[in-house]
Amino acid sequence: AISTLLFDKAPFKNCIVLGHVNDKNGIKMSKHIGNVVDPWSVLDKQGSDAVRWYFYTSSAPWLPSSFYEEAVSEAQRKYLGTLWNTYAFFVLYADIDKFDPSKYSLKDCKLSLMDKWALSKLNSLVKFVDENLNEYKTFEASRKIEEFTDEISNWYVRRCRERYWGSDMSEDKIAAYMTLYTVIVTLAKITAPFTPFIAESIYLNLVPNFFKDAPISVHLCSFPECDDSLVDEKLEEGMELVLEIVNLGRSARNTSNVKNRQPLSKLYIAGSGIDLSEGLLDIAKEELNVKAVENMDSSDSLITYKLKPQLKTLGPKYGRKLGDIRKFLETCNTKEVVSAVEKGEYKVELGGEEIVFTKDDLLISTESASGFASCADDKITVALDINITQELLLEGIERELVSKIQTMRKEAGFQVTDRIILSYVAEGNCLAVLTGKNDIASDVLAEEIISGVTDGYIKEWDINGEKVTLSVKKV
Repeated sequence: AISTLLFDKAPFKNCIVLGHVNDKNGIKMSKHIGNVVDPWSVLDKQGSDAVRWYFYTSSAPWLPSSFYEEAVSEAQRKYLGTLWNTYAFFVLYADIDKFDPSKYSLKDCKLSLMDKWALSKLNSLVKFVDENLNEYKTFEASRKIEEFTDEISNWYVRRCRERYWGSDMSEDKIAAYMTLYTVIVTLAKITAPFTPFIAESIYLNLVPNFFKDAPISVHLCSFPECDDSLVDEKLEEGMELVLEIVNLGRSARNTSNVKNRQPLSKLYIAGSGIDLSEGLLDIAKEELNVKAVENMDSSDSLITYKLKPQLKTLGPKYGRKLGDIRKFLETCNTKEVVSAVEKGEYKVELGGEEIVFTKDDLLISTESASGFASCADDKITVALDINITQELLLEGIERELVSKIQTMRKEAGFQVTDRIILSYVAEGNCLAVLTGKNDIASDVLAEEIISGVTDGYIKEWDINGEKVTLSVKKV
């Protein structure tokens, strides 16, 4: 009012009115009630970045929010923990390889499909956050940053981690380093207005140490700009579809109790509008640990349907015919009925009376066809051929052994680069794998694989019902 009276304008350009901060039960904090949270108890334990991030992502700023320690911890875990773990992963391997980003250029790198996707998503994120912050939409911007960071950690880094393992600085390894470096540094700049301290810590370690002319603080940098030349919307959409297929494939494995490390012969994908490049299909194939992928026009051969009457709709219409309807649904061509009701209705004559089914009249459930494990959503059906040959079985056991040995390396306190001597006592299929042609030595950095356990870090395992004793010893 004073500003308007004196200067004929408001004292601000934009104003966000904050909602109340309530307790964990949504009750307004009050000293009288005794539900006030001392902010220092949270700031000292989880830090100001975690508190800030919680308020950004819990709800739009003008809505009431419930503040309590567990909620802040969850926000800290979902974003700050994920961001820091991704950064720590990069630093671990970059230190081992003495990687210097100033010696390379992203433009000169031979980028993989995963690299191109990560950089496309990164630049789409920059554009989205910039546009939303210009409109003071902090909730939408912060949620998008959190979503992107989770995808980088749990999809890009996980899919690409083996690229950092080799001893040689190959073109592919350089591309992997430069892509992840670019992503992390850009994330630090994007998140700086939201979480200033973790952003500064990451930036100071990754930028001024290598680029002497760079600003001395992330808060002195310009906000990143979207590089449209790196944005590939078709690739982003294709990867979303791959992630959907992978999630369905994992669910199918879980329902059939087939371990992820057990290779399978084939993945079938059925659905409309599925147009994935060979490179994207290869990613789905590798992620689901299958030897081949096949697209299908229809899911009819992958699943079977079970039909039951929906009593609340069929009862009022055909109450006295419900017995006949049940018998019909148990013996009919279920695929034909489902196909018809999906398009509109299905008609059949029972006992001299015409019965008309719509989708709302039926309880439709699906089961995997014999020899398959399937899972579906509204758009896609995926099915795994779960018939396991002896060759596939042995390959699965090899992967289980590698996993167990890597666990033992970690438990024994070995460094990532330490080379070992592996010894074993085994029988059956496990013995066949350990004595046959395999990649175990290269995967676990073993100089030798010898029969008989004498010393070192020793542990007994159960692999597919077979007892195996393994020993790892640092060279």
